[in-house]
Amino acid sequence: MPSETVSELRVRYAETDQMGVVYHANYLVWCEIGRTDFIRYAGRSYADLEREGVLLAVSDASLRFHASARYDDPIRVHTTMTTVGSRGMSFAYRIVRADTGALLVSAATTLVSINRDGKLCALPREVRHWLQAAMHQESEPSDVTTILASDATGHAI
Repeated sequence: MPSETVSELRVRYAETDQMGVVYHANYLVWCEIGRTDFIRYAGRSYADLEREGVLLAVSDASLRFHASARYDDPIRVHTTMTTVGSRGMSFAYRIVRADTGALLVSAATTLVSINRDGKLCALPREVRHWLQAAMHQESEPSDVTTILASDATGHAI
């Protein structure tokens, strides 16, 4: 199980403003890509968790902008899980330019477990233990999982 995943993507035109700069809210979408990939490469998908009745809602998000991404820039989203508790978890993200390594955004999100009525509930013990194992798994740089995004035609970008 990975302690960090690296999701790769390329800035799409639709993610930019008139000046070709990435609109700030799109960084949250990229965090979701990183978080989803982390969960998947730890052994399950969000869809699997939802089928098991585990629903996760973002309760807190923070972003610090260091530099701007622009149309067609190659991007890497480094995602780590930082905490797992009885009712939720937190993730940290570093969004960088893939070609230069320049830090664009550092971010964090906290998710809580809710039931189908939208009420806060405890994470199932088995899910909590699985997430704790994923968070504490040591990885060497060569063990970092890289996920390549694809365009609408299915070709890697």
